[in-house]
Amino acid sequence: MADAADASDRDARHNTKMKKVKAAHDRIVAAKTREKGLLIVHTGNGKGKTSAALGMVVRAIGHGMKVGVIQFIKGAMTTGEKVVFDAFPDQVEFKPMGEGFTWNTQDRARDVAVAREAWDEVKRMIADPSYQMVLADELNIVLRYDYLPLDEVLAVLAAKDEMKHVIVTGRNAPDALIDIADLVTDMTMVKHPFRAGVKAQKGIEF
Repeated sequence: MADAADASDRDARHNTKMKKVKAAHDRIVAAKTREKGLLIVHTGNGKGKTSAALGMVVRAIGHGMKVGVIQFIKGAMTTGEKVVFDAFPDQVEFKPMGEGFTWNTQDRARDVAVAREAWDEVKRMIADPSYQMVLADELNIVLRYDYLPLDEVLAVLAAKDEMKHVIVTGRNAPDALIDIADLVTDMTMVKHPFRAGVKAQKGIEF
């Protein structure tokens, strides 16, 4: 009987505590009334930057939003996400426009030209009011290698429509980009199977 009484008392205390927590949380949520388009940056050395961004794209599809996805660097291989997004042609324009990493292409002039073509598409989507979300995947890598002028990129992002979401991914996000962003996530690598000899796998990396 004592154990049952102790459990009942513990449950009652928990219930009282959770009521207080919920009331406090509800007050915080009620105070957040502003709605705006966000500039979102996913950076860091850990895996998951593109994956998290594509998850947002999937979520946007579920809400009936139109999304533009431009992939810098990537494009030399078929990915699972392209197959999925191709099933929603009215909602998603998915354009892998890269030709691989710079150590693969070994042609800086070509890399710069391809980056410019991809950036022009990002600018088009940002300027088009029909797109509610635009993902510039691996744009940070392009900026790191100075394939595009940082000032130009920052100016376009700063001038986007107030209600449009723009997501930028890639390692080594410039400090100036982080400064103007609304939401920044730094992916930290704790462990990665590649270091143990495991190759990139379908459904995980592509």
